[in-house]
Amino acid sequence: MLGRTGLEVGVAGLGCGGHSRLGQSYGRSFDQSVALVRTAIDAGVTLIDTAAAYGTEEIVGDAVRGRRGDIVLSTKLGIVAPGTSPLGADYRTAEDLIGSTEDSLRRLGTDHIDILHLHGVMPGQYGYCRSELVPALVKLREEGKIRYLGLTERFIHDTRHTMLANALQDDHWDVVMTGFNFLNPSARKSVLPLTREKGVGTLVMFAVRRALGSQHVAEDIVRELISAGDIEHHAVDPGSPLGFLLDPAVSSSIIEAAYRFCRHEPGLDVVLTGTGSEDHLRENLDALALPALPPDALERLERIFGNVDSVSGN
Repeated sequence: MLGRTGLEVGVAGLGCGGHSRLGQSYGRSFDQSVALVRTAIDAGVTLIDTAAAYGTEEIVGDAVRGRRGDIVLSTKLGIVAPGTSPLGADYRTAEDLIGSTEDSLRRLGTDHIDILHLHGVMPGQYGYCRSELVPALVKLREEGKIRYLGLTERFIHDTRHTMLANALQDDHWDVVMTGFNFLNPSARKSVLPLTREKGVGTLVMFAVRRALGSQHVAEDIVRELISAGDIEHHAVDPGSPLGFLLDPAVSSSIIEAAYRFCRHEPGLDVVLTGTGSEDHLRENLDALALPALPPDALERLERIFGNVDSVSGN
């Protein structure tokens, strides 16, 4: 169950943004990306997350045609005017947000969006969202154009979850999207206690991004964290800081370990996985279907990264 929404969803959700954007970033055709989404649905994925900014809403709309009733559609709208800094204060008006929602409905080919998120909100932007944009979302919900209100953080810039920790003091949000991975599990302390207390659904982004897509990149980041004093040097093997995760009794890859770490974290409902190929999709889904990491591996990850809150893993 996705928090208090009553929506029953699979623990693996298809993310249609990230570096790949369903393969669109790598030259895949529209039809190839549609086929990728359909492959995910055939494999049991029931939640698909996109955004106006990703340019993939039309792909998703085409892919779910005839199967809309089986799918929970999640999409997102930016809170600043197009072409302006996402970190700035040139905000959309409520009227513009409503018009943009109509555009998303058209691109998705549906009469309602299950979860509409305000996208990538910074701490200093939240007050405007609460006072000016939440009433527009409530109006859209009353009209039946959206079902639930969502909110996503800008994890790359807000690695300590300051915005979500503030926003979750309110009762506006049915679903939130938070960054979480074993390099930075700080949402465990600042976000998940609040979502669990209030019954807010949680979608996980950044389970695996650039840093966790490669053992070498991940271990370079670990060494940087040691140099910065964020990790105690005696907590890791400097020659192979993450080598213990590759023990055959633990996991077969850093990517597999990263997905399993998120999949079994109490309070996290759906782990989003982005991809541009069917083979990669199946590998990710297989990883999310595996049991939790062994207790000793989880304890070691906690000793190493339990107090890290300065990186996103992008």
